[in-house]
Amino acid sequence: MAFPAFQNKIVLNAVSTLSTVWKGFATMATNGKNPRIMKKIGTHNGVFHCDEALACFMLKQLPEYADADIIRTRDQNVLDTCDIVVDVGGKYDPKTHHYDHHQRGFEHTLSSVRPDLAKNKLIKLSSAGLVYAHFGMEVISEILNKQRLIANTDCLNCIYLFIYEGFVEELDAIDNGVPMYSEGKPKYRINTHLGARVHRLNPEWNSPSQVSTNELFYKAMDLVGTEFIEKIMDAATVWWPAREIVKKSIENRKKVHESGQIMLLEERCPWKDHLLSLENELEISDEIKFCIFHDEGGSWRVQGIPVQPDSFICRVFLHNDWRGVRDDQLSKIAGIENCIFCHSTGFIGGNKTKEGALEMALKSLSATLSDKE
Repeated sequence: MAFPAFQNKIVLNAVSTLSTVWKGFATMATNGKNPRIMKKIGTHNGVFHCDEALACFMLKQLPEYADADIIRTRDQNVLDTCDIVVDVGGKYDPKTHHYDHHQRGFEHTLSSVRPDLAKNKLIKLSSAGLVYAHFGMEVISEILNKQRLIANTDCLNCIYLFIYEGFVEELDAIDNGVPMYSEGKPKYRINTHLGARVHRLNPEWNSPSQVSTNELFYKAMDLVGTEFIEKIMDAATVWWPAREIVKKSIENRKKVHESGQIMLLEERCPWKDHLLSLENELEISDEIKFCIFHDEGGSWRVQGIPVQPDSFICRVFLHNDWRGVRDDQLSKIAGIENCIFCHSTGFIGGNKTKEGALEMALKSLSATLSDKE
């Protein structure tokens, strides 16, 4: 069975000849005068999981480990010959490149390892999270560079957190058995179900197949690696440009209206997740009440800001008298020309012009203030 994305062999468990190999690396003859030094990544054998598959994949994106052999064993004498060890060995020590999380007393999170980049990330790290915490920024840079994409520091920092929250955090939580909810609130999201898919790659207990688990481990690396790269590319080419558009719209909101409660998207894009994240970052939470954006059909939409990205409960709804009314009848009731519709719940409405959509937002704000008084 061949896996093109990973041409290096897996070194099978422990072999007696390892005692003759230099500690920390192996050598391979080359056409040059000097032997080539081959590094080794150690992880456990037997049933494999998503976290060490991703940890090994990430390490192999780095130049110093790109050609490294992967040694799957629990023999400590063999692991001691490795340059870096993940998910086995009972030790977390970045200075000696040991990244296990199973030992008693281990409680590290992304925020404890990288307080400079992450706040309030309190899910216990797995081997994937540990490798990501220490090498993730470099891994992302290498992947983007291979695609001839260059990201500035602000972009890299944001992508780093985005990838953790949308990809790695789920693996950390599941591998460590972290409950998804605490006091009725979600502690993390299931975005990929990647852990379950990797688990299914392991041989069944009664499988007649003689396929080596080492070969299947590379298949797991191929699976997680493909999705990991896709997530990074999506972050750099889709997610980040949208964030920049939303950020600019927030910064220019007082040019739309002096209250600063209405933002205008200069270009249509996904905005809800970005808005709530940027509000927290800029410390203006709940200040913006409506978003105006251009519709694909040429008209304009005005939408209430939801309390959560996936919620239809808004901070402020469109005027109660307009809900479920359309076209000329809506224009007459609202006293605003060119109205198209108002949703029956009042979370969104439409107008043929940007000016009309803005007026719908302003009249709804005024009605809300009057109701409170």
